[in-house]
Amino acid sequence: MSTSAVRLPEPRVPGRHGRLQDIPVGAAKRVLLAAPRGYCAGVDRAVVAVEKALERFGAPVYVRKQIVHNVHVVRELEARGAVFVDEVDAVPAGAHIVFSAHGVSPAVVSAAADRGLQAIDATCPLVTKVHREAVRFARDEREILLIGHEDHEEVEGTAGEAPDHITVVTSPEHADIVEVRDPSRVVWLSQTTLSVDETMETVRRLRVRFPELQDPPSDDICYATQNRQVAIKKIAADSDLVIVVGSANSSNSVRLVEVALEYGARAAYRVDYAHEIEQHWLEGVRTVGVTSGASVPEVLVTEVLAALLDAGYGDVAEVRTAEEDLMFSLPKELRSDAAGLDARGRGGRTRA
Repeated sequence: MSTSAVRLPEPRVPGRHGRLQDIPVGAAKRVLLAAPRGYCAGVDRAVVAVEKALERFGAPVYVRKQIVHNVHVVRELEARGAVFVDEVDAVPAGAHIVFSAHGVSPAVVSAAADRGLQAIDATCPLVTKVHREAVRFARDEREILLIGHEDHEEVEGTAGEAPDHITVVTSPEHADIVEVRDPSRVVWLSQTTLSVDETMETVRRLRVRFPELQDPPSDDICYATQNRQVAIKKIAADSDLVIVVGSANSSNSVRLVEVALEYGARAAYRVDYAHEIEQHWLEGVRTVGVTSGASVPEVLVTEVLAALLDAGYGDVAEVRTAEEDLMFSLPKELRSDAAGLDARGRGGRTRA
């Protein structure tokens, strides 16, 4: 873990209806800026995939669901010509369609093919790994307990890989009542963006009931999700207020608010944009912790820091708990060289 001063770049657009006020609190004000934060490699790959598709094929390019769970990113891509649809039957026959970072089921892939759509699969490779595990365990006639949010796109896609073998477990409490056919042939998998702590508690409870429960071959929870939770845990206890930048439908962003409160923050809120910060949140606040979910561009964090600067929080220290350096190549339909290296990874697996 390291702490360092941060020089703030100029904000892109202030985006506020009125500036926050600098009200004295009887002590020096400061910001603890969590790192890692923001874009992970899978999100970066998916966003770049849409950008490249627009450049190569022209607008419109259709995207099934939100490419990533962030309001700002979706709006920016819409302005460039991306059209977001709920299902492939809303896409004109023969058009280009991008599958989101959260992945899709084989049924969706088949439906796109039936319409003659030119599909570009931007599924995060870490989600694809879970899909492959589900297929393999189903082939071995294992019953799969998939830990996750039942209505989340990632869970729908994974469950669609082996619908006859998968039961979704939504919480530790659900683990206490879920039923299986053969307790000796059960394995668990998980949604990649879950809370590490809650997932392990769910697994613990499952193992109490099913002692022969098999683990996946590797950790399913995304490295970026874990790193961002570790970082916010580090600063939460020293923060009077934590601000998490991220959208309401982003599981990992919402969970960062919960983790901050669990680990000692006096208050924690999620915002999409800096102008959503309320003046009363800052009453009596000396230290503000700031972080962002894995689908959030850094410009939105910069704007939050600029808003806090207006309120007197000019002392910003970055608290880093890990380095990330993983990059994913673009989907094969968009690669411009034989090595498949046309990609921009801004986040990655932890370096020792």
